[in-house]
Amino acid sequence: MQYSEFQNLKLSRLGFGMMRLPLHQDGPDKGSINESLVDQMIACAIRNGVNYFDTAYPYHGGMSEIVTGRILKNYPRNSFCLASKYPGHQYADSYDPASIFEEQLKKCQVDYFDFYLLHNVCESCIQVYEDPKWRIIDYFVEQKKLGRIRHLGFSSHAELNTLRHFVEAHRNEMEFCQIQLNYLDWNLQHAKEKYEYLTAQNIPVWVMEPVRGGRLANLSEEAQNALHAINPDASCASWAFRWICQLPNVKVILSGMSDLSQVQDNIQTFSHSIPLNENETHLLNQIAAQMHQIIPCTSCRYCCSECPQGLDIPMLLNSLNDARFAPNFTVGMRMESLPSDKLPSACIACGSCAQICPQHIDIPSLMAEYAGMLNKLPSWKAICEERARAARALKNQ
Repeated sequence: MQYSEFQNLKLSRLGFGMMRLPLHQDGPDKGSINESLVDQMIACAIRNGVNYFDTAYPYHGGMSEIVTGRILKNYPRNSFCLASKYPGHQYADSYDPASIFEEQLKKCQVDYFDFYLLHNVCESCIQVYEDPKWRIIDYFVEQKKLGRIRHLGFSSHAELNTLRHFVEAHRNEMEFCQIQLNYLDWNLQHAKEKYEYLTAQNIPVWVMEPVRGGRLANLSEEAQNALHAINPDASCASWAFRWICQLPNVKVILSGMSDLSQVQDNIQTFSHSIPLNENETHLLNQIAAQMHQIIPCTSCRYCCSECPQGLDIPMLLNSLNDARFAPNFTVGMRMESLPSDKLPSACIACGSCAQICPQHIDIPSLMAEYAGMLNKLPSWKAICEERARAARALKNQ
């Protein structure tokens, strides 16, 4: 396992992100976290040297912290580092850091967090974090003094100017920063400028979305063939991790692993350091350039909590990506499984989703685009006609 030095700690460069845990696919527990499988995944990770685990208050509807705490309770407390986050990025009538922090400690069954972050400091919520009424930063600085937080930092999907403002205002309190960084976002999301700024400020970088919510682990057939021609045994995800490992100021790379095979593949990648050569780097840059037209959704699902229609926005955006490439019968079939009030046409364009989106995606416009695209599909017209026929028949019964 590759390790990074951070102050007096030796951190596994591969961090276990607890945001995309496996779920039960059927039975009475369908949709809930498959805790037995997570137990196996964590055991494999720890056995192979992973010692950093990252969760957050809203992950899996609040269940990520609970499951993480229950499983890690089986290991010596000094054998792992646990990170969680304060959800000031979520809309609320009141922000009480004390009540949430105490709840998190209980859910995770710990007396302290090794790392604690202000969650997604960005344009839509920076005023919350800095509002003296809530004393959010002051409260967590005090918890650090009390030893209940060992290291305090923040995550951010913000633009560079917002990131710079926050760092300059709170440099003395923030010890590290977690940003979205991968070979696609190096240019697309200006991660290069953010990484270089943080490095110049001597702020260690933690990486989230290293494979872009799975996008860089599931490349086009053409891209996969190009990578396999160089190394037929290497996964697409391993290329993304190796690219990030070249950046010396990156201390931890968080992977939201969803099954045991992903854990095993990542452990193999991080078990040794193999720098990319010039030709390999050039190839990844070419692949990134070809992907720039893709809607940059990472399935973080922040938007879903704000949608009054209850739309599964990440799924719809992912389907729209497919439709943009090939608007065919399969696109209509995918949407056919949804009730009418969960289709893109059900979007009321209120804009709440776009306000909270870390990727700054204009979701209402894309829902309108997708609805219009579907209406032009002959297969979708046939589906709608069949739905209307079935509704009339039911009414006449």
